[in-house]
Amino acid sequence: MRTRPDHHWESLVTGDLLESPGLTITEAHLVTWAGLTGDWVSLHLDKEYAAKTQFGQRIGHGPLTLSVGLGLMTQTGYFSNVVAWLGADAIRAGHPVFIGDTVHVEAVVAQARTTKNPKAGLWTLDYTVLNQDGTPVMTFSSSFLISRR
Repeated sequence: MRTRPDHHWESLVTGDLLESPGLTITEAHLVTWAGLTGDWVSLHLDKEYAAKTQFGQRIGHGPLTLSVGLGLMTQTGYFSNVVAWLGADAIRAGHPVFIGDTVHVEAVVAQARTTKNPKAGLWTLDYTVLNQDGTPVMTFSSSFLISRR
């Protein structure tokens, strides 16, 4: 029987690099995101409108890319003992994500430190979401409280 990885705060140290699997962004992702969030902007959903923009086609929502980045990183198995997500900082969308792009994440542990709580430590990861060409499409930092052994 397969079990989930049981990583704790001690599993990562400052400087470690994590790489996620990839995900190909589809029209369904854009439509579903719009439905979940109410973000019905024409640039994301109207093919004719988007064709007349600087991008020439529909692009993914920025917050969708952020969420996909966070979600893909959970698939590495290092987040099975999250106590709390503390938030994201320095979010920058550097390049559009198009329907058909395959994105993945490379994240460096910028900080792994103890906290006042002896049962939890802090990880801050610097995320880079890259497309299939290796172009960074988004960067951000995200912090988590993680259970200690």
